Amino acid sequence: MSIGDDNTRPGWDAELLQITRYLHDFEPVSPLAWQTARHMLIDSLGCALEALEYPACTKLLGPLVPGATLANGARVPGTAYQLDPVKAAFDIGATIRWLDYNDTWLAAEWGHPSDNLGAILAVADWRSRNGAALTMRDVLECAIKAHELQGIIAIRNSFNQVGLDHVALVKLASTAVTCKLLELDRERTLAALSQVFVDGQSLRTYRHAPNTGSRKSWAAGDACARAVRLALIAQTGEMGYPGALTAPAWGFYDVSFQGRPFRFDRNFGSYVIENVLFKISYPAEFHAQTAVEAAMTVHHALKAAGRRVEDIEKIVIRTHAACLRIIDKHGPLDNPADRDHCIQYMVAVPLLLGHLTAADYEDTVAADPRIDALRARIRCVEEPQFTADYHDPDKRSIANGLTVHFNDGSVLDEVLVEYPLGHRRRRADGIPLLEEKFRRNLARRFDAGRQQRILAAALDQATLEAMPVRDFMDLLAG
Repeated sequence: MSIGDDNTRPGWDAELLQITRYLHDFEPVSPLAWQTARHMLIDSLGCALEALEYPACTKLLGPLVPGATLANGARVPGTAYQLDPVKAAFDIGATIRWLDYNDTWLAAEWGHPSDNLGAILAVADWRSRNGAALTMRDVLECAIKAHELQGIIAIRNSFNQVGLDHVALVKLASTAVTCKLLELDRERTLAALSQVFVDGQSLRTYRHAPNTGSRKSWAAGDACARAVRLALIAQTGEMGYPGALTAPAWGFYDVSFQGRPFRFDRNFGSYVIENVLFKISYPAEFHAQTAVEAAMTVHHALKAAGRRVEDIEKIVIRTHAACLRIIDKHGPLDNPADRDHCIQYMVAVPLLLGHLTAADYEDTVAADPRIDALRARIRCVEEPQFTADYHDPDKRSIANGLTVHFNDGSVLDEVLVEYPLGHRRRRADGIPLLEEKFRRNLARRFDAGRQQRILAAALDQATLEAMPVRDFMDLLAG
């Protein structure tokens, strides 16, 4: 059954129709969108390669049942695995997200739109190996649209306020673009999207004390895998549920969203990819990125002045409301997943050590008693103007200001950073460093010859867009 050329069908929720219309009819034309999508791709792949150095991540990779590989299956970058697209989506999504180092979108709901690459790359590669004429331009187009779907819904609609995790939006966006890669018609696309909302959604339990844990590193991979599965179910012709959102008592809005419909403040286009935030310098939850930059400045100022960290009485961080809600933590931190979502930890380490890397969240570093001693002397206070600027669509700042007070009563001038490296306002400074981050991560897994072949393909827009997906993914095989 077709919904017709006018993209309407009585009974279907308007939001599902709007998403379907955007998915099928919108053609990205912004050069900035296409260029940023390429930068996002290489940055995400680099994050995935770095994650392979962590056994807690790699133990989850590979076929669910030993030996269950798939001829002409999707490749998992940096590994020898070729898997069915559902498990490949999990593995790629989990590795991209593992170290909390991929891109970020901040709004009423927070999230990481590049998480959707788990589904996009897995399905595109699998189909490319089985006769579909898909190129990396198709991958980038799907990435632009997945970013937009996740990000625009996130602007006004807070899932965290009702206890749901932002990966619900990964599942939605990934299902949508998987339908596109599978060439599903509008009716089957609507069916798949409705299944997303009928499906259960992840709680934020694993992101907050006292339950913070490593699931937050594979939750996006799980969302990607479920998205691919739901799209494949829809491909069979399985029915959808036209009122999945709005059905009284039993729809998503009444059951899971306190009876509130989604609100939108702009149409779908390419706004999100153009304004997405890159994590370039530090693998830190994004609300702390500017705080870490400020802490590094303070570290060098202390050294230059001959002052000691032990002489600090307290550090006051002026910050925004989202930071207080997510990463203002006191008391014991149980594991790396707990530490990389604690602003006090993420400030204390660079103040003491002059760096913050993924390894700095591990137990061996956290055992340094100076870290907890300094962490206990750091407190956050909300600056209302920072919160307002955070939500201002023309600013989208993520400001943090550090003021250091010493035991002798002296005070350092506040170090304030409003926009992190990786923000659109600092994009010119950030992109060369983003590419250098990609080069470092390639060197972790590949010899010099392979690195050069990957760089030749990935750093040139036209070359990358024209490349068959299977050829590009073969370059990344471990």
